[in-house]
Amino acid sequence: MSSPARRGLNGMTTFLLLPGAGSTGALWDGVAAELRRRGHVPVPVDLPCDDPAAALPEYVDAAVAALGPRADVRGDLVVVGQSLGAFTAAAVCARVPVDLLVFLAAMIPVPGETAGTWWRDTRHAEAIPDVLARHGDLSTWGEDALHDVFLHDLTPAQLEQSLQAVTTQTDGIFASPLPADGWPTVPTRVLLCRDDRLFPADFQRRLARERLGLVADEMDGGHLAMLSRPAELAERLIDLAGADTAAQPAA
Repeated sequence: MSSPARRGLNGMTTFLLLPGAGSTGALWDGVAAELRRRGHVPVPVDLPCDDPAAALPEYVDAAVAALGPRADVRGDLVVVGQSLGAFTAAAVCARVPVDLLVFLAAMIPVPGETAGTWWRDTRHAEAIPDVLARHGDLSTWGEDALHDVFLHDLTPAQLEQSLQAVTTQTDGIFASPLPADGWPTVPTRVLLCRDDRLFPADFQRRLARERLGLVADEMDGGHLAMLSRPAELAERLIDLAGADTAAQPAA
């Protein structure tokens, strides 16, 4: 984590945008439009969420394939992993040259961990007692719980957009460990959303500090800030990509 992300030719940066569980790359449409308008190259990815045979290696294959020939380009690639997409984002860094890794409202992983054990490993249940009191265990959540936790800050139009990005989430990735040798030393940022009800701000601050030795960057918005605040999120990603300091160690 020694150097900031570098801009490519003409100040252009490529942003590889990885969605969370049960979502397609359409989740990023608003952010992609804002990045494109500002002269950057967004690459939203459809991960193989609906393939029960797909594990983490297949998710990484899909992400790298989305880059196409850009997989060989050095100096201007920012990988953004939202929620469950953090596991794929971290693993991508071992496959292609990456200048900045951004964990957004993320399941920040550690090497050797699976997405299935992450919840216990991080003591996630301790972070959301009020949510669990209202809705019970995550495995039992129905439409009301999903709306309350994930969609509470979306407008009607944004809610409609969220429906266009929904896909089936199968279990293959949850048993697939992040490679034990981790990922290469890559400048990293954690961007939390202060209104996130699934991964509350204090929980994300703790994970950033304990797992990465970082102080998290922060913005307003819930778990799906790419829907509720696309322009603000695009600006934050651009700012992070051009920051003078690519990692801020925790005190």
